[in-house]
Amino acid sequence: MSFQLPETLTNLSGVIYGVVGFVAAATLIVKLSQGPNLDAIPAIGSNTWLGSWWAGFRYLTNAQDIIQEGYEKFNSTPFRVAEPHCWTVLVSSRAQVEGLAKAPENELSALEAINNEIQLEYTLGPEIHHNPYHVEVLRSHLTRNLEVLYPEIRDEIVSSFADVLDLRGNGEKSDFTNVCYLVLIREPSEWKCVPAISIIEKVICRTNNRIFVGYPLCRNPDWIDLNIRCTFDVFKSGLLIARLPRFMRQLAARFTNFPQWIKRGAKLLGPVIEERQKHLSEYGTEWDDKPNDLLSWLMEDAEGLESTPKCLTTRILVVNTAANLTTSHAFTHGLFYLAANPQYIQPLREEVEGVIEKYGWSKATMSRMRKVDSFLKECQRVEGMAMVTLSRIALKEFTFSDGTVIPKGAQIGAATRSLHHDKRFYENPEVFDPFRFAQMCDEDGSGSRYQLASTTPESLFFGLGKQACPGRFLVANELKTMLAHVVMTYDVKLEDDAKRPPSWHFDSMIAANPRAKVMFRNRVD
Repeated sequence: MSFQLPETLTNLSGVIYGVVGFVAAATLIVKLSQGPNLDAIPAIGSNTWLGSWWAGFRYLTNAQDIIQEGYEKFNSTPFRVAEPHCWTVLVSSRAQVEGLAKAPENELSALEAINNEIQLEYTLGPEIHHNPYHVEVLRSHLTRNLEVLYPEIRDEIVSSFADVLDLRGNGEKSDFTNVCYLVLIREPSEWKCVPAISIIEKVICRTNNRIFVGYPLCRNPDWIDLNIRCTFDVFKSGLLIARLPRFMRQLAARFTNFPQWIKRGAKLLGPVIEERQKHLSEYGTEWDDKPNDLLSWLMEDAEGLESTPKCLTTRILVVNTAANLTTSHAFTHGLFYLAANPQYIQPLREEVEGVIEKYGWSKATMSRMRKVDSFLKECQRVEGMAMVTLSRIALKEFTFSDGTVIPKGAQIGAATRSLHHDKRFYENPEVFDPFRFAQMCDEDGSGSRYQLASTTPESLFFGLGKQACPGRFLVANELKTMLAHVVMTYDVKLEDDAKRPPSWHFDSMIAANPRAKVMFRNRVD
């Protein structure tokens, strides 16, 4: 997530947002002082109206320092921090994190927290917020279809890397009919310097859409450009609108671009939907060569207006928005660590080559690449995508097992980055140890507890409990296949042997450095 807020502002009326900014600043004090009564929960910084107002703005650029102060000071008891638009209660003990994850949706709501953060009602539409049926479609269909879909995932990763890197002398060819035993023919090439996040976004978007809408639309440049731009626009607009007074959000929403994205998307996806609807009308839910992808699953479950091309297009764009951003930045973090630490390339190559030679490329094969899995998971532990996860809104008063009471209306979450750097859970937590989790698996004798897709109170990259990311197994397999393909196919490094590009922090969010570049060439050994 690049958080280039000035770009968002240029898409909106300067006059309107000048007024909005003034009113937002003027009403911030009211928002902090008139929220739920949190006096019983200790605060970091001042409790006064002026002090909390200033603390909220400090949080924009110093969130982790503020969170870490509370994490250390209050010794695993809940505390609160002032964000620019509200107070947030943070939990940090294992028991409280588990209690947060296990709380029923009608008590501590994840959906309301998402809406509160990126204002789904104003960016993606009220029907997305109030009827998120696509989440259950993903949860029920995606995981059980990963085995059969894996060859397509692998094929798209190979093809998209070859296309976006476009290395001179690159003779890579992908043969989908034999993709599980794909042989790459490489010719020498010069080093090529590329903007890391830009190429990874394209690879991820193409790969995801191979599963979302199928081939050939997944390779349509207009479709890929649409989804990448739409993803950034939704997040940036949502973050901005969330920080406005409630009475101004509807006005600000009129200046968002999402209706245009839907219209543009429907022109590209509409013909595909209409063709499939003809088959559904003629043959029912089963016919020869029926596509096995998210669009088909949504069409089977959609009812009423949800079955129209416009609404189906909206759902596909929504899923792209959720999937592309996080996965792109997760892999870019890993790519930076790999390029900055070339000593880890060879052990990763040896593992990948040994596993592939014996088992070929498949979903099951990915679970055997323990160093690859560990490398990616360690990148997420050290960097991650957010300082706070498991965000919830209390729909009613909630009491933790230790007696802490969270009043109705409060925003609550887990101090994730602090947990991920806690000496109680990880030895030398500030050190990047790429094979940490592989060693933990060996020591524990566990085959899955420490894998990338696993969720525990000490590893919250994909959330925890019933509200854990429904697409995490797809994401984990994509990330591992991408890393395995990169180390097998390319040499990578940073320009002039530079240090790893620092991540960008804004509010409680963490983004892979959007300006950093990585150098690629076809593998020479």
